[in-house]
This record gives sequence, C-alpha cells and structure tokens, in this order.
Amino acid sequence: MLKRSIGSNAAILALFALVTAGTLAVTQITTREPIERAIREAAAKALLEIIPIERHSNDLLVDTYPIPKQYWAMLGLRQGGDINLAREGDGTIDAVIIPTVAPDGYSGPIQMLVGVNRDGTVAGVRVTSHAETPGLGDKVEVKKSDWILSFNGTSLEDPGRDMWKVEKDGGAFDQFTGATITPRAVVNQVRTVLDFVAEHQQEIFSAPVSKRAVEVEQPQDNQGEKN
Repeated sequence: MLKRSIGSNAAILALFALVTAGTLAVTQITTREPIERAIREAAAKALLEIIPIERHSNDLLVDTYPIPKQYWAMLGLRQGGDINLAREGDGTIDAVIIPTVAPDGYSGPIQMLVGVNRDGTVAGVRVTSHAETPGLGDKVEVKKSDWILSFNGTSLEDPGRDMWKVEKDGGAFDQFTGATITPRAVVNQVRTVLDFVAEHQQEIFSAPVSKRAVEVEQPQDNQGEKN
C-alpha cells in the first residue's frame, strides 16, 4: 500500500514537472520574438537619439564593427561589444556609437553609449543602465535632466583634455547638487572613449560594411532585381 502511494506521488510529480517544463518551453518560444523585437526597438531608439536617421543611410543596428578584445577593459566591457557605424550614402563612416561602462558610479557600473563624429567631437551620450540614487545620480538620464546633453559637440581639444573633469575637480563639466561621484564617473568614461577613438581613428572609420548588414540588405536588392 505504501509503495503504491509513493509510486503514485512520484508519477504525479513527474507529470507535474513535465507539464511545467512544457509550459515554460512554449512560453519561451512564443515570447522570444516579441522580446527580441522590443530589445531591438529600444536599442534603435537609443542609437537614433545620438545619431538621427537623417545623418546616415544604413541600418545602425546591423552595420557594426566588433571591438577587439584587448580594448574591452579600457571601455569597461566584460563581454565585449560592437561599434555601431553610421554611414553616408557613399559608404563613408560619418560617426560611430561605442558601448562603454563607467565602473565607478556611486551605486555601481553605469552603462552608456557614446557617439563620436569623424572629426572627434561628441555626437551624443546616453546612459542605458545604472543603479544610481533616484533624484540625485539618476540625472544622468536624459528623461530626468538635460545634463547628459552637455557633452554634445565637445572633444579632447574643446574644452581641452585636462578640463575633462567636473567643476569640483577643476574641470569644465557641472556636477549635480549633492552628487559628484556619478557625473565624475560619466565624464571620465566619455573622455576614455574619446581617447580610444583618437588612438584608433583610422581603423574605426575605415571599417568595412559588416557581413550581417550585407545579409540584411541582400534580400532587398534581390527583390529589386526581380521587379
């Protein structure tokens, strides 16, 4: 009797586990595409805020250049990343968007995208993820404050590399009232990205069209030939 009861319970648990696993699998399959689409749309929105669509003729999301592993640490990237390339109609790269992470935010790492024009000026900066204090450090978000827009048009020459610090440290950039660590971390990391681009300008701005970008555009070209 006891063995029969144990066996019955085991069968019920096994069935329950099977049904649960099946439900999770179905859920994952049915939600994967909407999730991926949402992620793509969010990424596209951030990229286009930095480099508007009228400034490029390619798909920023797929025309990318992988960051060499030896530069991951410099940019704060533990698992690497891709540089998004903005091309003009003739294929010339006019600007790039580089992922980077400031490791020394007040409450942890601050993930950012930094756009850099061919002439070395900042096209724009957006914070994509952080854990900074609401009402203080979260002013790095463009929806909370326009502080992040103060980087637009700046470069290593303007205001000068030695001035790439917050005002409290003798630099040219404002800090937040009651919060210095967060803006200091962002300013330092944006400057690091500019250093990276300046050091590898020729390599970055002569990157070939990525294989993925070619594959995405190929079906459109073929369709045009058929018509």
